[in-house]
Amino acid sequence: QVQLAESGGGLVQAGGSLRLSCAVSGRIFSYYRVGWFRQAAGKEREFVGPISWTGASTYYADSVKGRFTISRDDAKNAVYLQMNSLKPEDTAVYFCAATQGTSYRTPTDYGDWGQGTQVTVSS
Repeated sequence: QVQLAESGGGLVQAGGSLRLSCAVSGRIFSYYRVGWFRQAAGKEREFVGPISWTGASTYYADSVKGRFTISRDDAKNAVYLQMNSLKPEDTAVYFCAATQGTSYRTPTDYGDWGQGTQVTVSS
């Protein structure tokens, strides 16, 4: 089991950028795949993208592809979500989650979650 804590959320104008951080502690971080999700008010939790224990991030949701980038720093036990060209529809609570499994696209694939950080994009 690992513990995760997101930070870096806030209010930004459309077209701006934010970088979210996910601090990971507990069991050996390098064996986990970490995923980013987001949940807008009144909507289901949406998968943004994963990053594997090798540092590869080969999948992004169509809604963020080309604008968001996921990276990890094992020395700091951290995963990052760089968000550029933000749109009002990116407004949501953003979560990071960890899994040791091979499936990674749905919330039920993840057993450990952070508390979330709010991102609000104004038009």
